[in-house]
Amino acid sequence: MRLKTILATAMVATGLISAGNALAQEKLTVWWVKGFYKAEDDALFDVIKKFEAKTNVKVELSQYPVQDTIPKTVAALDSKNPPDVAYSDVYDFQVTAKWAFDGKLEDLSDVLTPLKGNFTPNTIETTYLYNDVAKKRAYYAFPMKQQTMHIEYWKDMLAEAGLKQSDIPTKWADYWSFWCEKAQPAHRKATGKRTFGIGMPMGVDSTDSFYSFLTFADAYNVKMVDNNGKLMVDDPKTRAGLISAMRDYTSVYAKGCTPPSSTSWKDPDNNVAFHNRTTMMTHNATISIAAKWLDDANNPALSAEDRAKGKKAYYEDIVTAGFPSKPDGGKMIYRTAVKTGVVFTDSKNKARAKEFVQFFMNEINLTPYVEGSLGRWFPVTKVGQDSDFRNADVHRKAVHAQYAAGTVPFEFTKNYKFTVVNNENVWAKAMNRVINEKIPVDKAVDEMIARIKTIAGTN
Repeated sequence: MRLKTILATAMVATGLISAGNALAQEKLTVWWVKGFYKAEDDALFDVIKKFEAKTNVKVELSQYPVQDTIPKTVAALDSKNPPDVAYSDVYDFQVTAKWAFDGKLEDLSDVLTPLKGNFTPNTIETTYLYNDVAKKRAYYAFPMKQQTMHIEYWKDMLAEAGLKQSDIPTKWADYWSFWCEKAQPAHRKATGKRTFGIGMPMGVDSTDSFYSFLTFADAYNVKMVDNNGKLMVDDPKTRAGLISAMRDYTSVYAKGCTPPSSTSWKDPDNNVAFHNRTTMMTHNATISIAAKWLDDANNPALSAEDRAKGKKAYYEDIVTAGFPSKPDGGKMIYRTAVKTGVVFTDSKNKARAKEFVQFFMNEINLTPYVEGSLGRWFPVTKVGQDSDFRNADVHRKAVHAQYAAGTVPFEFTKNYKFTVVNNENVWAKAMNRVINEKIPVDKAVDEMIARIKTIAGTN
């Protein structure tokens, strides 16, 4: 009996020790955006699993839809309880530079400076931000991947309208007129369906709407800040370019060539309209539209018929292309948005957070993660851009060609206050003033410029 008691006591003690060890295991809290595809999330899970095996640190991962990431992170910051590491596809547009300015981000220079040679131009530079608390610039975010603007259209819908790819004009005004005034009525006549030539994102809650509009502004050579971040919106040329861009952008709606609901679209909605063949063409800041069909083609949970449908759409029916030439005849140079992750100054485990970032930024982890998005994102590193994956099909080749021609950064990389401008989406608000309230374009643009000056001007 005494031996049994001793053994039982030993077993209980061993259990308590094991439980104590389990409770004592170091933890790292990571918040990450939910991927569009299973392959994207699986690649993230793989990196986390390898990091846990290497460090014996338990990664507590929470994933959120992209539209929830900023509100949840802001709430966590306000309560002084942020995650150790956080990544979202929209941090760069709306919050990263402001968080850096406000002193809320940890300096990651010790992690990123040794890796600088791995990156291509206009990538790591966009994370070199100013901290007004520390009164210095440093790498306050880590660059994961990037995106730029593309055109996506249905080649088979064009054929249904009795048109060919070679019929598509290359000049600016002719290009938009073709989809609106030629392709749309021809397709409606041939099919009897109420299709639209263009899917034009205009929702105030949409990053697509301001990215697309700013691409139109780029077509008119609009420059809103100088290299030091000083506003240039009072320049008559800037105002004239913004008016022309706004007139072109809103006229598509005025002519009835984009769905009426596009004024309230959120980011997924232009994709949905395209997938449903409500629109013949749309512009999108990734090739997620095409990649959705590739994901279907490779999805074992779908029927053979649906997989075949996905394969046909991706490889035969959908075209990824660049924009037409600028109104002045010049070639488009696209703005790139570098997607950023962060470590917060209030993070509880900053040492391990930096180790996790360094581990993730290793090419053997980063490149498979970016490729897990099926081409939706473009790499920020030389190795990633040179991989065979980037030239595996016509969609990825088209993206590669756009990047090979060079890129320019967003205004917020030079003036952090433009993250607030984008977050407020003054661009889409001006569009809706024109469309819904029938305000003249020049007046709406003047109101928009005044608001930009209020937000991003210097005292």
